[in-house]
Amino acid sequence: MRLRLLILVGLVWMVACDQQQGQVLVYGRGGDSVGLDPALENDGESFKVCDNIYETLVTFEEERTDLIPGLAESWSVSEDRMTWTFHLRKGVQFHDGTPFTADAVVFSLARQFRPDHPFHKVEGAYQYWNSMSMTEIVKTIRKVDDFTVEISLKRPNAPFLSNLAMNFCAIVSPTAVEKWGNDYARHPVGTGPFRFVLWIKDDRIVLEKNPEYWGEKAKLDRLIFRSIPENSVRLIELIQGAIDGMDNLVPDFISTIQEIPKLQLLSQEGMNVGYLAMNMDKQPFHLRKVRQAVNHAINKQSLVDNLYQGGASPAVNPIPPTIWSYHEGIEGYAYDPEKARQLLAEAGFPTGFKTTLWAMPVPRPYMPQPLKIAQAIQADLKGVGIEAEIVTFEWGTYLDKVQRGQHDMALLGWTGDNGDPDNFLYVLLDKSATALPASNIAFYRSEELHEILVEAQREVDVDRRTELYRNAQEIIFRDAPWVPLVHAAQTAAFQSKVKGYKLHPTGSKWFHRVEIVKE
Repeated sequence: MRLRLLILVGLVWMVACDQQQGQVLVYGRGGDSVGLDPALENDGESFKVCDNIYETLVTFEEERTDLIPGLAESWSVSEDRMTWTFHLRKGVQFHDGTPFTADAVVFSLARQFRPDHPFHKVEGAYQYWNSMSMTEIVKTIRKVDDFTVEISLKRPNAPFLSNLAMNFCAIVSPTAVEKWGNDYARHPVGTGPFRFVLWIKDDRIVLEKNPEYWGEKAKLDRLIFRSIPENSVRLIELIQGAIDGMDNLVPDFISTIQEIPKLQLLSQEGMNVGYLAMNMDKQPFHLRKVRQAVNHAINKQSLVDNLYQGGASPAVNPIPPTIWSYHEGIEGYAYDPEKARQLLAEAGFPTGFKTTLWAMPVPRPYMPQPLKIAQAIQADLKGVGIEAEIVTFEWGTYLDKVQRGQHDMALLGWTGDNGDPDNFLYVLLDKSATALPASNIAFYRSEELHEILVEAQREVDVDRRTELYRNAQEIIFRDAPWVPLVHAAQTAAFQSKVKGYKLHPTGSKWFHRVEIVKE
Protein backbone atom coordinates (compact mmCIF):
# COMPACT_ATOMS: atom_id res chain seq x y z
CA MET A 1 0.00 0.00 0.00
CA ARG A 2 2.82 2.44 0.93
CA LEU A 3 4.60 1.74 -2.38
CA ARG A 4 1.36 2.34 -4.30
CA LEU A 5 0.87 5.65 -2.49
CA LEU A 6 4.40 6.75 -3.34
CA ILE A 7 3.83 5.92 -7.00
CA LEU A 8 0.60 7.88 -7.00
CA VAL A 9 2.37 10.85 -5.39
CA GLY A 10 4.47 11.06 -8.52
CA LEU A 11 1.45 10.82 -10.81
CA VAL A 12 -1.12 13.06 -9.22
CA TRP A 13 -1.45 16.46 -10.81
CA MET A 14 -1.90 19.18 -8.24
CA VAL A 15 -5.17 20.81 -9.27
CA ALA A 16 -5.53 24.46 -8.24
CA CYS A 17 -9.19 24.11 -7.03
CA ASP A 18 -10.14 27.77 -7.51
CA GLN A 19 -8.17 28.72 -4.40
CA GLN A 20 -8.90 32.40 -3.99
CA GLN A 21 -8.07 34.74 -1.18
CA GLY A 22 -9.95 34.09 2.03
CA GLN A 23 -11.18 30.91 3.64
CA VAL A 24 -11.53 28.20 0.98
CA LEU A 25 -12.08 24.56 1.86
CA VAL A 26 -11.93 21.76 -0.72
CA TYR A 27 -13.62 18.51 0.30
CA GLY A 28 -12.86 15.32 -1.62
CA ARG A 29 -15.53 12.67 -1.99
CA GLY A 30 -15.93 9.41 -3.87
CA GLY A 31 -18.72 10.42 -6.25
CA ASP A 32 -20.76 13.32 -7.58
CA SER A 33 -24.23 14.39 -6.49
CA VAL A 34 -27.20 13.11 -8.48
CA GLY A 35 -29.11 16.37 -8.02
CA LEU A 36 -29.59 19.26 -5.60
CA ASP A 37 -33.35 19.36 -5.09
CA PRO A 38 -33.64 17.88 -1.59
CA ALA A 39 -37.20 16.67 -2.21
CA LEU A 40 -36.11 14.58 -5.20
CA GLU A 41 -32.77 13.19 -4.09
CA ASN A 42 -32.16 10.02 -2.07
CA ASP A 43 -28.38 9.58 -2.05
CA GLY A 44 -25.77 10.72 0.42
CA GLU A 45 -23.59 12.51 -2.12
CA SER A 46 -26.47 14.81 -3.01
CA PHE A 47 -27.37 15.43 0.61
CA LYS A 48 -23.78 16.37 1.56
CA VAL A 49 -24.15 19.47 -0.56
CA CYS A 50 -27.82 20.08 0.26
CA ASP A 51 -26.92 20.10 3.98
CA ASN A 52 -25.15 23.41 3.44
CA ILE A 53 -27.57 25.10 1.04
CA TYR A 54 -30.92 24.35 2.67
CA GLU A 55 -32.57 24.37 6.07
CA THR A 56 -35.54 22.62 7.67
CA LEU A 57 -38.17 23.73 10.19
CA VAL A 58 -36.45 21.75 12.93
CA THR A 59 -32.91 20.44 12.98
CA PHE A 60 -30.50 18.34 15.05
CA GLU A 61 -28.06 19.31 17.75
CA GLU A 62 -24.37 19.00 16.97
CA GLU A 63 -23.24 15.38 17.37
CA ARG A 64 -26.72 14.30 18.55
CA THR A 65 -30.18 13.56 17.14
CA ASP A 66 -31.99 15.71 19.70
CA LEU A 67 -34.21 18.26 17.96
CA ILE A 68 -33.68 22.03 18.14
CA PRO A 69 -35.31 24.98 16.31
CA GLY A 70 -34.37 25.57 12.69
CA LEU A 71 -36.46 27.79 10.43
CA ALA A 72 -39.21 27.40 13.00
CA GLU A 73 -38.48 29.25 16.25
CA SER A 74 -40.98 27.14 18.17
CA TRP A 75 -43.78 24.62 17.71
CA SER A 76 -46.63 22.95 19.57
CA VAL A 77 -48.85 19.91 19.12
CA SER A 78 -52.50 19.40 20.00
CA GLU A 79 -53.49 17.06 22.81
CA ASP A 80 -54.57 14.37 20.33
CA ARG A 81 -51.22 14.79 18.49
CA MET A 82 -53.04 15.38 15.23
CA THR A 83 -52.23 19.08 14.67
CA TRP A 84 -48.76 20.64 14.71
CA THR A 85 -48.31 24.42 14.71
CA PHE A 86 -44.97 26.00 13.71
CA HIS A 87 -43.98 29.61 14.41
CA LEU A 88 -41.45 30.73 11.80
CA ARG A 89 -38.39 32.95 12.05
CA LYS A 90 -38.79 36.47 10.72
CA GLY A 91 -36.22 38.34 8.67
CA VAL A 92 -34.96 35.26 6.82
CA GLN A 93 -34.47 35.38 3.07
CA PHE A 94 -33.60 32.91 0.33
CA HIS A 95 -30.35 33.15 -1.62
CA ASP A 96 -32.27 34.75 -4.50
CA GLY A 97 -33.34 37.61 -2.22
CA THR A 98 -36.99 36.54 -1.85
CA PRO A 99 -38.43 36.37 1.68
CA PHE A 100 -38.91 33.20 3.67
CA THR A 101 -42.54 33.00 4.80
CA ALA A 102 -45.27 30.48 5.48
CA ASP A 103 -46.01 30.44 1.74
CA ALA A 104 -42.57 28.91 1.08
CA VAL A 105 -43.12 26.21 3.70
CA VAL A 106 -46.50 25.26 2.25
CA PHE A 107 -45.05 25.29 -1.28
CA SER A 108 -42.02 23.12 -0.36
CA LEU A 109 -43.97 20.42 1.48
CA ALA A 110 -47.28 20.45 -0.40
CA ARG A 111 -45.61 19.96 -3.80
CA GLN A 112 -44.57 16.50 -2.63
CA PHE A 113 -48.06 15.12 -2.05
CA ARG A 114 -50.82 17.39 -3.33
CA PRO A 115 -51.87 16.30 -6.85
CA ASP A 116 -53.18 19.79 -7.62
CA HIS A 117 -49.87 21.47 -6.78
CA PRO A 118 -48.39 22.97 -9.99
CA PHE A 119 -45.01 21.33 -9.27
CA HIS A 120 -46.19 17.95 -8.04
CA LYS A 121 -45.79 16.23 -11.41
CA VAL A 122 -42.17 17.08 -12.11
CA GLU A 123 -39.48 14.85 -13.54
CA GLY A 124 -38.43 12.38 -10.88
CA ALA A 125 -40.39 11.14 -7.88
CA TYR A 126 -40.67 12.47 -4.34
CA GLN A 127 -39.21 9.19 -3.17
CA TYR A 128 -38.27 10.12 0.38
CA TRP A 129 -41.69 11.62 1.07
CA ASN A 130 -43.30 8.47 -0.30
CA SER A 131 -40.96 6.00 1.42
CA MET A 132 -41.69 7.69 4.74
CA SER A 133 -45.43 7.31 3.90
CA MET A 134 -45.90 11.02 4.52
CA THR A 135 -48.92 11.13 2.21
CA GLU A 136 -50.62 8.57 4.44
CA ILE A 137 -49.64 10.63 7.51
CA VAL A 138 -50.13 14.28 6.45
CA LYS A 139 -53.67 15.50 5.85
CA THR A 140 -53.18 19.21 5.20
CA ILE A 141 -50.51 21.90 5.34
CA ARG A 142 -51.89 25.41 5.60
CA LYS A 143 -50.73 28.95 6.16
CA VAL A 144 -52.26 30.50 9.29
CA ASP A 145 -50.50 33.82 8.73
CA ASP A 146 -47.22 34.92 7.14
CA PHE A 147 -45.15 33.33 9.90
CA THR A 148 -47.34 30.50 11.17
CA VAL A 149 -47.91 27.10 9.53
CA GLU A 150 -50.30 24.39 10.67
CA ILE A 151 -49.85 20.74 9.67
CA SER A 152 -52.75 18.38 10.32
CA LEU A 153 -52.19 14.63 10.36
CA LYS A 154 -54.44 11.75 9.38
CA ARG A 155 -53.14 9.76 12.33
CA PRO A 156 -50.72 10.36 15.20
CA ASN A 157 -47.16 9.63 14.15
CA ALA A 158 -44.36 9.37 16.70
CA PRO A 159 -41.43 10.05 14.30
CA PHE A 160 -43.19 12.94 12.53
CA LEU A 161 -41.23 15.80 14.09
CA SER A 162 -37.91 14.01 13.54
CA ASN A 163 -38.91 13.40 9.92
CA LEU A 164 -39.24 17.16 9.42
CA ALA A 165 -35.54 17.53 10.23
CA MET A 166 -34.59 15.36 7.25
CA ASN A 167 -33.34 16.72 3.93
CA PHE A 168 -36.50 15.95 1.99
CA CYS A 169 -38.37 18.44 4.18
CA ALA A 170 -35.94 21.28 3.43
CA ILE A 171 -37.54 24.56 2.41
CA VAL A 172 -36.83 25.68 -1.15
CA SER A 173 -37.37 29.02 -2.86
CA PRO A 174 -40.73 28.91 -4.69
CA THR A 175 -39.48 31.61 -7.05
CA ALA A 176 -36.46 29.51 -8.07
CA VAL A 177 -38.53 26.34 -8.57
CA GLU A 178 -40.97 28.27 -10.74
CA LYS A 179 -38.10 29.77 -12.73
CA TRP A 180 -36.13 26.59 -13.39
CA GLY A 181 -38.84 23.91 -13.39
CA ASN A 182 -37.40 20.45 -14.10
CA ASP A 183 -33.89 21.93 -14.11
CA TYR A 184 -34.17 23.27 -10.56
CA ALA A 185 -32.05 20.39 -9.20
CA ARG A 186 -29.06 22.05 -10.90
CA HIS A 187 -29.93 25.57 -9.70
CA PRO A 188 -30.65 25.16 -5.97
CA VAL A 189 -31.80 28.06 -3.80
CA GLY A 190 -32.26 27.73 -0.04
CA THR A 191 -31.82 29.80 3.11
CA GLY A 192 -28.69 28.09 4.41
CA PRO A 193 -25.24 29.43 5.34
CA PHE A 194 -23.84 28.70 1.85
CA ARG A 195 -25.28 29.48 -1.57
CA PHE A 196 -24.77 27.69 -4.85
CA VAL A 197 -22.25 29.01 -7.41
CA LEU A 198 -21.20 26.33 -9.90
CA TRP A 199 -21.55 22.64 -10.76
CA ILE A 200 -19.17 20.95 -13.20
CA LYS A 201 -20.54 17.42 -13.48
CA ASP A 202 -18.25 14.68 -12.13
CA ASP A 203 -15.70 17.33 -11.16
CA ARG A 204 -16.84 19.83 -8.55
CA ILE A 205 -19.67 21.74 -6.93
CA VAL A 206 -18.79 25.21 -5.65
CA LEU A 207 -20.64 27.01 -2.85
CA GLU A 208 -19.90 30.40 -1.32
CA LYS A 209 -20.73 32.07 1.98
CA ASN A 210 -24.24 33.48 2.24
CA PRO A 211 -23.57 37.04 3.52
CA GLU A 212 -27.26 37.53 4.31
CA TYR A 213 -27.59 34.43 6.46
CA TRP A 214 -29.95 34.94 9.42
CA GLY A 215 -27.81 33.01 11.90
CA GLU A 216 -24.12 32.74 12.66
CA LYS A 217 -22.31 33.49 9.40
CA ALA A 218 -20.10 30.82 7.86
CA LYS A 219 -16.39 31.26 8.50
CA LEU A 220 -15.48 29.79 5.12
CA ASP A 221 -15.74 32.09 2.10
CA ARG A 222 -15.95 29.20 -0.34
CA LEU A 223 -16.73 25.49 0.00
CA ILE A 224 -15.83 23.16 -2.87
CA PHE A 225 -16.95 19.52 -3.15
CA ARG A 226 -14.64 17.65 -5.53
CA SER A 227 -15.49 14.24 -6.99
CA ILE A 228 -12.45 11.93 -6.80
CA PRO A 229 -13.64 8.33 -7.26
CA GLU A 230 -10.25 6.65 -6.83
CA ASN A 231 -9.64 6.18 -3.09
CA SER A 232 -5.84 6.32 -3.29
CA VAL A 233 -5.85 9.47 -5.41
CA ARG A 234 -8.16 11.13 -2.90
CA LEU A 235 -5.73 10.32 -0.09
CA ILE A 236 -2.70 11.55 -2.01
CA GLU A 237 -4.46 14.82 -2.78
CA LEU A 238 -5.14 15.21 0.94
CA ILE A 239 -1.51 14.47 1.84
CA GLN A 240 -0.24 16.96 -0.72
CA GLY A 241 -2.76 19.65 0.22
CA ALA A 242 -4.81 19.72 -2.99
CA ILE A 243 -7.86 18.99 -0.85
CA ASP A 244 -8.50 19.87 2.79
CA GLY A 245 -10.70 16.95 3.80
CA MET A 246 -12.16 13.65 2.64
CA ASP A 247 -14.57 10.94 3.75
CA ASN A 248 -15.25 7.24 3.04
CA LEU A 249 -11.76 6.27 4.17
CA VAL A 250 -10.46 2.88 3.10
CA PRO A 251 -9.29 1.08 6.27
CA ASP A 252 -5.79 0.68 4.82
CA PHE A 253 -5.44 4.47 4.94
CA ILE A 254 -6.09 4.92 8.66
CA SER A 255 -2.55 4.20 9.86
CA THR A 256 -1.08 6.41 7.11
CA ILE A 257 -3.26 9.34 8.16
CA GLN A 258 -2.43 8.86 11.84
CA GLU A 259 1.30 8.96 11.12
CA ILE A 260 1.23 12.29 9.26
CA PRO A 261 1.35 15.24 11.71
CA LYS A 262 -0.37 17.68 9.38
CA LEU A 263 -3.45 15.43 9.10
CA GLN A 264 -6.21 14.65 11.60
CA LEU A 265 -8.50 11.62 11.72
CA LEU A 266 -12.11 11.78 12.92
CA SER A 267 -14.00 8.61 13.77
CA GLN A 268 -17.15 7.54 15.61
CA GLU A 269 -19.45 4.54 15.74
CA GLY A 270 -21.67 4.64 12.68
CA MET A 271 -25.49 4.76 12.70
CA ASN A 272 -25.60 2.71 9.51
CA VAL A 273 -25.96 -0.69 7.90
CA GLY A 274 -24.47 -2.13 4.73
CA TYR A 275 -26.52 -4.96 3.25
CA LEU A 276 -27.05 -7.37 0.39
CA ALA A 277 -30.67 -7.24 -0.78
CA MET A 278 -32.19 -10.23 -2.58
CA ASN A 279 -34.91 -9.23 -5.02
CA MET A 280 -37.91 -11.33 -3.98
CA ASP A 281 -39.63 -10.52 -7.28
CA LYS A 282 -36.90 -12.52 -9.04
CA GLN A 283 -36.56 -16.29 -8.90
CA PRO A 284 -35.25 -18.09 -6.94
CA PHE A 285 -35.16 -15.38 -4.28
CA HIS A 286 -38.92 -15.70 -3.81
CA LEU A 287 -38.04 -18.83 -1.81
CA ARG A 288 -37.26 -18.28 1.88
CA LYS A 289 -34.85 -21.22 2.07
CA VAL A 290 -32.78 -19.78 -0.78
CA ARG A 291 -32.52 -16.44 1.03
CA GLN A 292 -31.59 -18.17 4.28
CA ALA A 293 -28.98 -20.21 2.39
CA VAL A 294 -27.38 -17.02 1.07
CA ASN A 295 -27.25 -15.70 4.64
CA HIS A 296 -25.43 -18.83 5.81
CA ALA A 297 -23.05 -18.74 2.82
CA ILE A 298 -21.47 -15.32 3.50
CA ASN A 299 -18.59 -14.96 5.94
CA LYS A 300 -19.29 -11.54 7.46
CA GLN A 301 -16.47 -11.77 9.99
CA SER A 302 -13.99 -12.28 7.15
CA LEU A 303 -15.35 -9.15 5.44
CA VAL A 304 -14.85 -7.15 8.62
CA ASP A 305 -11.37 -8.55 9.29
CA ASN A 306 -10.01 -8.25 5.75
CA LEU A 307 -11.83 -5.27 4.23
CA TYR A 308 -12.66 -3.10 7.26
CA GLN A 309 -9.68 -4.00 9.48
CA GLY A 310 -11.66 -3.58 12.67
CA GLY A 311 -13.50 -0.47 11.50
CA ALA A 312 -16.84 -2.26 11.43
CA SER A 313 -18.80 -5.02 13.13
CA PRO A 314 -20.76 -7.88 11.53
CA ALA A 315 -24.45 -7.00 11.22
CA VAL A 316 -27.25 -9.17 12.55
CA ASN A 317 -30.28 -6.88 12.34
CA PRO A 318 -31.33 -4.21 9.83
CA ILE A 319 -30.75 -1.50 12.45
CA PRO A 320 -27.39 -0.78 14.12
CA PRO A 321 -26.78 -1.34 17.86
CA THR A 322 -26.62 2.45 18.30
CA ILE A 323 -30.39 2.70 17.61
CA TRP A 324 -32.77 2.20 20.53
CA SER A 325 -34.89 -0.99 20.33
CA TYR A 326 -32.02 -2.99 18.81
CA HIS A 327 -32.77 -6.69 19.41
CA GLU A 328 -29.76 -8.20 21.21
CA GLY A 329 -31.50 -11.57 21.47
CA ILE A 330 -31.24 -12.37 17.76
CA GLU A 331 -27.99 -14.24 17.09
CA GLY A 332 -28.13 -14.09 13.33
CA TYR A 333 -27.26 -16.60 10.63
CA ALA A 334 -23.94 -18.29 11.36
CA TYR A 335 -21.42 -18.71 8.57
CA ASP A 336 -22.17 -22.32 7.67
CA PRO A 337 -21.60 -23.36 4.02
CA GLU A 338 -22.79 -26.88 4.73
CA LYS A 339 -26.09 -25.55 6.10
CA ALA A 340 -26.35 -23.27 3.07
CA ARG A 341 -25.94 -26.21 0.66
CA GLN A 342 -28.55 -28.20 2.63
CA LEU A 343 -31.08 -25.36 2.39
CA LEU A 344 -30.42 -24.95 -1.32
CA ALA A 345 -31.05 -28.67 -1.86
CA GLU A 346 -34.29 -28.47 0.12
CA ALA A 347 -35.34 -25.52 -2.04
CA GLY A 348 -34.74 -27.55 -5.22
CA PHE A 349 -31.24 -26.32 -6.11
CA PRO A 350 -28.86 -29.14 -5.06
CA THR A 351 -26.16 -27.89 -7.45
CA GLY A 352 -26.85 -24.18 -6.94
CA PHE A 353 -27.83 -21.67 -9.63
CA LYS A 354 -26.58 -18.69 -11.64
CA THR A 355 -27.49 -15.11 -10.78
CA THR A 356 -26.13 -11.55 -10.75
CA LEU A 357 -24.64 -9.54 -7.90
CA TRP A 358 -24.81 -5.77 -8.34
CA ALA A 359 -22.09 -3.65 -6.72
CA MET A 360 -21.93 0.11 -6.20
CA PRO A 361 -19.33 2.00 -8.26
CA VAL A 362 -18.46 4.50 -5.51
CA PRO A 363 -17.34 4.19 -1.88
CA ARG A 364 -20.04 4.70 0.73
CA PRO A 365 -19.76 5.33 4.49
CA TYR A 366 -20.98 1.80 5.21
CA MET A 367 -18.99 0.22 2.33
CA PRO A 368 -15.76 2.02 1.37
CA GLN A 369 -14.67 -0.79 -1.01
CA PRO A 370 -17.90 -2.12 -2.57
CA LEU A 371 -16.27 -3.95 -5.49
CA LYS A 372 -13.89 -5.86 -3.20
CA ILE A 373 -16.80 -6.74 -0.93
CA ALA A 374 -18.74 -7.98 -3.95
CA GLN A 375 -15.77 -10.13 -4.99
CA ALA A 376 -15.51 -11.64 -1.50
CA ILE A 377 -19.24 -12.39 -1.47
CA GLN A 378 -18.97 -13.84 -4.98
CA ALA A 379 -16.30 -16.27 -3.75
CA ASP A 380 -18.40 -17.28 -0.72
CA LEU A 381 -21.44 -17.92 -2.90
CA LYS A 382 -19.42 -19.96 -5.37
CA GLY A 383 -18.42 -22.18 -2.47
CA VAL A 384 -22.04 -23.31 -2.08
CA GLY A 385 -22.79 -23.58 -5.79
CA ILE A 386 -24.17 -20.10 -6.52
CA GLU A 387 -22.43 -18.49 -9.49
CA ALA A 388 -22.90 -14.72 -9.22
CA GLU A 389 -21.79 -12.39 -12.00
CA ILE A 390 -20.81 -8.95 -10.68
CA VAL A 391 -22.60 -6.04 -12.36
CA THR A 392 -22.09 -2.29 -11.83
CA PHE A 393 -23.11 1.05 -13.33
CA GLU A 394 -22.46 4.76 -12.84
CA TRP A 395 -23.80 5.81 -9.40
CA GLY A 396 -26.97 7.59 -10.49
CA THR A 397 -27.79 4.82 -12.97
CA TYR A 398 -27.09 2.16 -10.35
CA LEU A 399 -29.53 3.74 -7.91
CA ASP A 400 -32.20 4.15 -10.55
CA LYS A 401 -31.97 0.54 -11.73
CA VAL A 402 -31.99 -1.09 -8.29
CA GLN A 403 -34.87 1.13 -7.20
CA ARG A 404 -36.78 -0.17 -10.20
CA GLY A 405 -36.01 -3.78 -9.35
CA GLN A 406 -33.77 -4.68 -12.28
CA HIS A 407 -31.26 -6.56 -10.12
CA ASP A 408 -31.16 -10.09 -8.72
CA MET A 409 -29.00 -9.24 -5.71
CA ALA A 410 -27.62 -5.79 -4.95
CA LEU A 411 -25.30 -4.18 -2.44
CA LEU A 412 -26.56 -1.02 -0.79
CA GLY A 413 -26.73 0.54 2.65
CA TRP A 414 -28.27 3.21 4.80
CA THR A 415 -27.22 5.83 7.31
CA GLY A 416 -30.01 6.76 9.70
CA ASP A 417 -31.56 10.15 9.04
CA ASN A 418 -33.11 10.88 12.41
CA GLY A 419 -32.17 8.30 15.07
CA ASP A 420 -35.56 6.56 15.02
CA PRO A 421 -35.91 2.81 14.20
CA ASP A 422 -38.77 3.73 11.88
CA ASN A 423 -36.24 5.38 9.58
CA PHE A 424 -34.61 2.00 8.95
CA LEU A 425 -37.37 -0.57 9.28
CA TYR A 426 -40.29 1.23 7.64
CA VAL A 427 -38.31 3.06 4.98
CA LEU A 428 -36.25 0.07 3.86
CA LEU A 429 -38.42 -2.98 4.52
CA ASP A 430 -42.10 -2.06 4.69
CA LYS A 431 -44.33 -3.23 1.85
CA SER A 432 -45.29 0.38 1.07
CA ALA A 433 -41.64 1.13 0.22
CA THR A 434 -41.78 -1.21 -2.80
CA ALA A 435 -43.61 1.41 -4.89
CA LEU A 436 -41.32 2.50 -7.73
CA PRO A 437 -38.79 3.93 -7.36
CA ALA A 438 -38.45 1.66 -4.32
CA SER A 439 -36.38 2.16 -1.20
CA ASN A 440 -37.24 -1.46 -0.27
CA ILE A 441 -35.03 -2.95 -2.98
CA ALA A 442 -35.62 -6.50 -1.70
CA PHE A 443 -39.26 -5.98 -2.76
CA TYR A 444 -40.19 -7.70 0.48
CA ARG A 445 -43.90 -7.48 1.23
CA SER A 446 -45.08 -8.66 4.65
CA GLU A 447 -48.53 -7.72 5.90
CA GLU A 448 -47.54 -8.96 9.36
CA LEU A 449 -44.54 -6.62 9.44
CA HIS A 450 -46.55 -3.71 8.01
CA GLU A 451 -49.16 -3.87 10.76
CA ILE A 452 -46.46 -3.81 13.44
CA LEU A 453 -44.57 -0.90 11.88
CA VAL A 454 -47.70 1.22 11.48
CA GLU A 455 -48.73 0.51 15.08
CA ALA A 456 -45.23 1.58 16.19
CA GLN A 457 -45.64 4.87 14.31
CA ARG A 458 -48.91 5.59 16.09
CA GLU A 459 -47.61 4.64 19.52
CA VAL A 460 -46.17 7.36 21.77
CA ASP A 461 -44.91 5.17 24.63
CA VAL A 462 -41.23 4.34 23.99
CA ASP A 463 -41.36 1.02 25.85
CA ARG A 464 -44.25 -0.18 23.70
CA ARG A 465 -42.54 1.06 20.54
CA THR A 466 -39.40 -0.83 21.57
CA GLU A 467 -41.39 -4.02 21.98
CA LEU A 468 -42.98 -3.59 18.57
CA TYR A 469 -39.69 -2.92 16.82
CA ARG A 470 -38.11 -5.98 18.40
CA ASN A 471 -41.02 -8.05 17.10
CA ALA A 472 -40.39 -6.53 13.69
CA GLN A 473 -36.73 -7.54 13.78
CA GLU A 474 -37.72 -11.13 14.57
CA ILE A 475 -40.01 -11.25 11.53
CA ILE A 476 -37.32 -9.80 9.27
CA PHE A 477 -34.75 -12.29 10.59
CA ARG A 478 -37.10 -15.18 9.84
CA ASP A 479 -37.97 -14.01 6.32
CA ALA A 480 -34.38 -13.01 5.44
CA PRO A 481 -34.96 -10.48 2.62
CA TRP A 482 -31.41 -9.19 3.21
CA VAL A 483 -28.05 -10.35 4.29
CA PRO A 484 -27.25 -7.59 6.82
CA LEU A 485 -23.49 -7.32 6.33
CA VAL A 486 -21.82 -4.65 8.47
CA HIS A 487 -22.20 -1.61 10.67
CA ALA A 488 -19.21 0.58 9.79
CA ALA A 489 -17.47 3.31 11.74
CA GLN A 490 -18.00 6.80 10.36
CA THR A 491 -14.67 8.39 9.43
CA ALA A 492 -13.25 11.53 7.88
CA ALA A 493 -9.80 13.07 7.56
CA PHE A 494 -8.76 16.71 7.36
CA GLN A 495 -5.70 18.88 7.24
CA SER A 496 -4.86 19.78 10.83
CA LYS A 497 -5.43 23.46 9.98
CA VAL A 498 -9.15 22.71 9.53
CA LYS A 499 -10.96 23.40 12.79
CA GLY A 500 -14.56 23.07 13.94
CA TYR A 501 -15.77 20.13 11.85
CA LYS A 502 -17.79 17.57 13.80
CA LEU A 503 -19.14 14.21 12.68
CA HIS A 504 -22.88 13.77 13.06
CA PRO A 505 -24.65 10.42 13.66
CA THR A 506 -26.88 10.99 10.61
CA GLY A 507 -23.85 11.41 8.35
CA SER A 508 -24.78 15.03 7.63
CA LYS A 509 -21.88 17.20 6.46
CA TRP A 510 -22.24 20.67 7.98
CA PHE A 511 -19.48 23.18 7.35
CA HIS A 512 -20.95 26.44 8.66
CA ARG A 513 -18.80 26.39 11.83
CA VAL A 514 -15.64 25.19 10.10
CA GLU A 515 -12.64 27.45 9.61
CA ILE A 516 -9.06 27.19 8.41
CA VAL A 517 -6.53 28.32 11.01
CA LYS A 518 -3.01 29.14 9.84
CA GLU A 519 -0.41 27.12 11.68
